[in-house]
Amino acid sequence: MQDAIAYYHELLTDELAQASEAMLSDQLRRRGLVFGDRPVATVLRPRFMTLAHYRLLQRRVRLLMRAFGKAYERALADQAFRGQFRLVDWEERLIRHDPGFREPSPTSRVDAFVMDDAGTMALTEYNAETPAGAGYNDALVASFADLPIMRAFGRRYEALPLLARHGVLHVLLDAYEEWSGRRDVPRVAIVDWPEVPTRSEFVLFQEYFRAVGIEAVIADPRELEFRGGRLYAEGGPVDLVYKRVLLAELVERCGVDTPLLQAVAARAVCMVNPPRCKILHKKASLAVLSDERNQPLFVAEEHESIAAHIPWTRVMEERRTEYGGKAVDLVPFVLALRHRLVLKPNDDYGGAGIVLGWETDDAEWERAVANALASQYIVQERVAIPSEPYPSLVDGRAVFADRMMDTAPFVCHGDYAEGCLTRLSTAALLNVTAGGGSTIPTFVVERR
Repeated sequence: MQDAIAYYHELLTDELAQASEAMLSDQLRRRGLVFGDRPVATVLRPRFMTLAHYRLLQRRVRLLMRAFGKAYERALADQAFRGQFRLVDWEERLIRHDPGFREPSPTSRVDAFVMDDAGTMALTEYNAETPAGAGYNDALVASFADLPIMRAFGRRYEALPLLARHGVLHVLLDAYEEWSGRRDVPRVAIVDWPEVPTRSEFVLFQEYFRAVGIEAVIADPRELEFRGGRLYAEGGPVDLVYKRVLLAELVERCGVDTPLLQAVAARAVCMVNPPRCKILHKKASLAVLSDERNQPLFVAEEHESIAAHIPWTRVMEERRTEYGGKAVDLVPFVLALRHRLVLKPNDDYGGAGIVLGWETDDAEWERAVANALASQYIVQERVAIPSEPYPSLVDGRAVFADRMMDTAPFVCHGDYAEGCLTRLSTAALLNVTAGGGSTIPTFVVERR
């Protein structure tokens, strides 16, 4: 990969960078590739990955998903065990409803840091509720593939895109078939608030669904109606809901008896992902996997995978636990080792509420720990963040700068990776929602 990256950068003269930037900007605008009012991509190179590296990533994801699946099955059957995930009352109420299909998160995404040279991987979050980016990814693939710089690069290297939106379509239709017992074509509603910055991705999915013969509408959850045993949106009945609205926001704004959730409880509509996704979506799910109390749940191969790829994570509470094989009192341990720890809310997104211990002083960290104990938080060990040089156009010149990089493969059926998003940032918090960074597609690259 270093040879391929070096060759790409060698080709990128100022003139070629200007032509590629002009075309990319036009493509981003035409395809609606914006997050709010910001362009999704701000660099002039996609992520490159070898086929062997991608296959290794897929194998690691599949094994970790097996461990997550075991934790979910145990949690669903055992309320005492489920307490480790820290579900709130309305979540406990909603997970009692059978969604009509087995998998709690047919579409999901793991967010990891992968050190390409060393081959190490640390999975820091599992987005099991509303994984965004598959639509953006495929549109970004199309936007990058025809750039002048990619045409020049393609003379020596073959670049195969890792596409993702077909995986979302497959799991939606599979869940609907399992729910309905039929293989007909459903009418789909993509449901979220109209003001969210990801709305442009809903349009991309709507266009994609329509292109394959599926009627799809974009609907505000407040405008849905449940009557006569059917859910209605935009003037017609809905068979399948592609849920992009966060359940916590839906319940906060509309209550637990909103028409959408009534229809789901009555098995009047198929919704992906269903409320049971909240079990694994909780950041405490990583604590469940890495906690010594739960070791009997997993076999040796899963233990090795968890130890290698899940950073040490615990729910913030007064307790004794283990770190590095030694018993510690959790709260004093956390207070003493802020330089290697991060605090995260158990159920939030976009970087909200995250405190990086190494970026605080002792007083700030003590306040953050006190808040974490009074709220629902996890504490997680700091992981190494990889970086790569990426080019951008600055004042008409091609400029190369290292950017921190995460690896976010999409997961289908809670089982296998299908496509991979990459996010870049110059700050330690790699999150586009938080207000910075860049999202780029991933290409498998081989020498011709």
